[in-house]
Amino acid sequence: MTASISTLHQSPQIPILRRWHSAEWEDYITLRDAPTPEGMRLFFDEGWLWVDMGAEGINHASISDLFTMLFFIWSTQRPEQLFTSLGRCLLEKPTKKAGAPDLVLYIGEDYPRWQPGELRRIDLNQWRVPNLVGEISDTTLATDLDEKKHLYADLGIPEYWVIDVRGLRVIAFQLQENGKYIECTQSKALEGLSISLVEQTLQRLNEGTNTSAAAWFAQQVAKLKAE
Repeated sequence: MTASISTLHQSPQIPILRRWHSAEWEDYITLRDAPTPEGMRLFFDEGWLWVDMGAEGINHASISDLFTMLFFIWSTQRPEQLFTSLGRCLLEKPTKKAGAPDLVLYIGEDYPRWQPGELRRIDLNQWRVPNLVGEISDTTLATDLDEKKHLYADLGIPEYWVIDVRGLRVIAFQLQENGKYIECTQSKALEGLSISLVEQTLQRLNEGTNTSAAAWFAQQVAKLKAE
């Protein structure tokens, strides 16, 4: 175990790790339950811990908000379905795995609901996994395409998106029966949505704002529905 992890129990300071460190579930709990800076995200995968201090910057924030808008726009075209966006909420499989994806989408009525007195996180022993999760990858692309990808596959999350901030591209994966992700060109969670349309929307940030990109996406979705 690294020094920065082993000293957690003696120091109230939160280490800026930004890489995977050997750790125990108890180390994860220490960080999870300590007073923490706003926006800190934690990931744990059976003996490995990642601490993200949430200092990704303007591009990360802009794209994260864009995708929340895209989910909303898509949901307005499908009033028969219930969409619940819970981005950055902590998902836990106690003692084994935990993560706080930038994007968390539940489709259907059986989505997590908080009750007074309950823990403010999603216990995956109590609730089903989300239909889709995603990572906004500015400085974390390598781990989002490797360790976090394996983490979400092991949790059984059906669809995983990686949004490459610098390359303005969307890499989408769907879970197979063998428990592995393969890259896809059409979303199953958002049935009828092509990943290329999502990527074209993302690329419009080169010439405008995230709200103007979302407005363009809304126009394209309306055309699809009219066809």
